[in-house]
Amino acid sequence: MVQIHPSAIVDARAELEAGVVVGPYCVIGPDVHIGQGTTVGAHCVIDGRTTIGRDNRIFPFNALGGMPQDMSHRGEPTELRIGDRNTIREYCTFNTGTLKEEGVTRVGCDNWIMAYVHLAHDVRVGDRTVLANGVTLAGHVHVGDWATIGGLSGVLQFVHIGAHAMVGFQAHVAMDVPPYMTVDGNPLAVRSVNLTGLKRRDFTAARIATIRQMHRTLYRKGLPIEQAVAEIAALARDPAEVGADIDAMLDFLAAARRGIVR
Repeated sequence: MVQIHPSAIVDARAELEAGVVVGPYCVIGPDVHIGQGTTVGAHCVIDGRTTIGRDNRIFPFNALGGMPQDMSHRGEPTELRIGDRNTIREYCTFNTGTLKEEGVTRVGCDNWIMAYVHLAHDVRVGDRTVLANGVTLAGHVHVGDWATIGGLSGVLQFVHIGAHAMVGFQAHVAMDVPPYMTVDGNPLAVRSVNLTGLKRRDFTAARIATIRQMHRTLYRKGLPIEQAVAEIAALARDPAEVGADIDAMLDFLAAARRGIVR
């Protein structure tokens, strides 16, 4: 059964699956779909064309699915899509997309999103990320799986943050952050490989050794980026799992739009 507090206002056209709980004083719009087992805390506003998956925990005072803060937006029908098993703490704002991309802001599954996080239009957040308190992602930012972004950090438009990267506290991120790296400071710089994160995720010694070799090639040899990419591409791919990490780095570097943090 769906549990809706008597003080909540839920449009008759909204779709709420079995086990959804809606807390006091919430407002849920007509184009909202909420998946089975998701709980919505008090005073949340969920609007727009918003699809939320299963078993999410949405804490009080969130505003999800609002119009993008983009001056070119003219009310076109765009979307917010949130996956399964996310924790979304208090006072977060997630906006829908714009027609500058595919019109969708996306949040994956199993993310830990702390208070006061802002996701602007056309943001893409992968799976199992951690966005600490006060993180702000501007339009078109992409965050890879397992990435962690420290509190009060701001990420500029179109920046990409690679999988398993770690962004330190209060960072100003204006360039792309390659996978597996730890960055912090002002100005932002790559400090090391995210060894703590990789070990917690049971990366093998061979994988970690290859990632450290890629780090040395990019950041310790003083090579032009084109030469560094060529050296990374030439790395040995035995065992096979190492090849996937090399490919992930090469794909990221090939797609980098704002240059990489160096």
